[in-house]
Amino acid sequence: MAAPAGGAAMTWHEELATLVGDTGIRYPNGDPIDSHHNGQLHGVKTEGFLAYEEEKIVEEPWMDQIKGFVESTAEMMRELGRGCWDIAKQSVQGVEESELVKKMRGPVSEAMEKLSFLNEYLPEDKEPAQAWPVVISVFLIALIVLNIGSSSNEAPTVEAPKKMYIAPPSATRIQLPDGRHLAYLQQGVPLELARFNLIMPHSFLSSRLAGIPGMRPALLEEFGVQLVTYDLPGFGESDPHPDRNLNTSALDMLHLANSLGINDKFWVVGYSGGAIHAWAAVRYIPDNLAGVAMFASMVNPYDPSMNKEERRKTWEKWTAGRKFMYTLARKFPSLLSFFYRRSFLSGTQGQPEKWLSLSLVKKDILLLEEPAFRELWEKDVAESVRQGDTEPFVKEAVIQVSDWGFTLSDLQVQKQKEGRGFLSLLKSLLSPSEKEWTGFLGPIHVWQGMDDTVVPPSMTEFVRRVVPGATVHILHGEGHFSYFCFCDKCHRQIFSTLFGIPQGPLAIEQEIDQPAAEFTQETTILGEITSEETTPEETVTNNSTEQE
Repeated sequence: MAAPAGGAAMTWHEELATLVGDTGIRYPNGDPIDSHHNGQLHGVKTEGFLAYEEEKIVEEPWMDQIKGFVESTAEMMRELGRGCWDIAKQSVQGVEESELVKKMRGPVSEAMEKLSFLNEYLPEDKEPAQAWPVVISVFLIALIVLNIGSSSNEAPTVEAPKKMYIAPPSATRIQLPDGRHLAYLQQGVPLELARFNLIMPHSFLSSRLAGIPGMRPALLEEFGVQLVTYDLPGFGESDPHPDRNLNTSALDMLHLANSLGINDKFWVVGYSGGAIHAWAAVRYIPDNLAGVAMFASMVNPYDPSMNKEERRKTWEKWTAGRKFMYTLARKFPSLLSFFYRRSFLSGTQGQPEKWLSLSLVKKDILLLEEPAFRELWEKDVAESVRQGDTEPFVKEAVIQVSDWGFTLSDLQVQKQKEGRGFLSLLKSLLSPSEKEWTGFLGPIHVWQGMDDTVVPPSMTEFVRRVVPGATVHILHGEGHFSYFCFCDKCHRQIFSTLFGIPQGPLAIEQEIDQPAAEFTQETTILGEITSEETTPEETVTNNSTEQE
């Protein structure tokens, strides 16, 4: 390489500059890099002969990173689903005429038709054929992650579940005409001293031990009440009845009353899911009932008499888990056994709201935390699952959402009066026809908590619309459990509404002299007749609403 003029030797920087020439790299002031700067960049860091300007690295927020990861994962799973779908579609099209495809086409179409209701849970803008592979893939990944987490050697942070204790059998039982045995429990005054007899079927996942939770024996005696609770077939110590329905349920109630010697009419009490059996009594044995008391009355959510608005208000209050269980009970009841064996039939105690997929208000949650409620709940559930069989529970769930054999609108029907003779015929032609109500026309009281999310108020609105004789008591600020369970003031209010002023048990002398007293009252001059059981709620007319 030639030396520069003047004989001075070039540095290696200058030699490199003569070889490379103008690289296009500029100083901040716009001058090119050349040998005259001796490799020193003003305001620019240099490392050897390479010049660069330091860039500020801005770190992306972690929320954006997570969002990007989720979006990219979803996109990847969507593409995977599309690819799997395309491959399956091409495979099926390629072997369309094969024997396997011909045999499987019918069952697959039938299964897809049965499962089509699940598409309702997808967003409206999603194609089921593309969305379900993604959902299934994410579900499988979640299962893998949960299994990995459960198999880790970390110490558990939650206490082991309490084992369920089932007490030795101790119920009194009667034998029914078909040979089955029915277990029952009597509370309150003896039959011969009872002014009022109450028979109460229990709700789902309950037993004869529940009754009216927290009801004081002194209050039963004060009003002269005998309360009889019993185990539904297959629950507690009652024998199962595989072919039972609401008709057989009402007949069991009647046989129980006859076996106990209840010859007069009795009241039937229904709470929550137990109300469906009380409705059955109104339909099938109305002549044996003195009255009906309902609390958070469950009705069939698929009742054909329910209008669209009532159905919408009912379903929107329920959790997704409860909707899913109702759908299984109606479409695939055999799958319920799988879930029941992993919850209340697992042999361990648990939370009612988790087992039954309930969404509870604060007032209910506080009550469930009370020691008295917890103690009764544990005993009641243990007695309910005593036989360890899923079939009674599956049957009960199916009865709730299937055809009852009647609708609530059938309980009180307005029919035209039929007259006889020429005068009646002439009257019917000249004037509007007279009509009368038929069915059970005795008192029907329904108490409804307005904050109840287990049995929403829309169900009681439906009852009031289709059962004109029902008297509805609105309970502001009350949930599903708060008014009916462990509330002395509430229980006294209920009995006062149903029975009036407390008069205590019957006396033997009163029972003997009662016919003569009734005869004297009947012959009293009109206008002077009084009733010993007049209540403050007497002015509440049928088809009205009372504020509690």
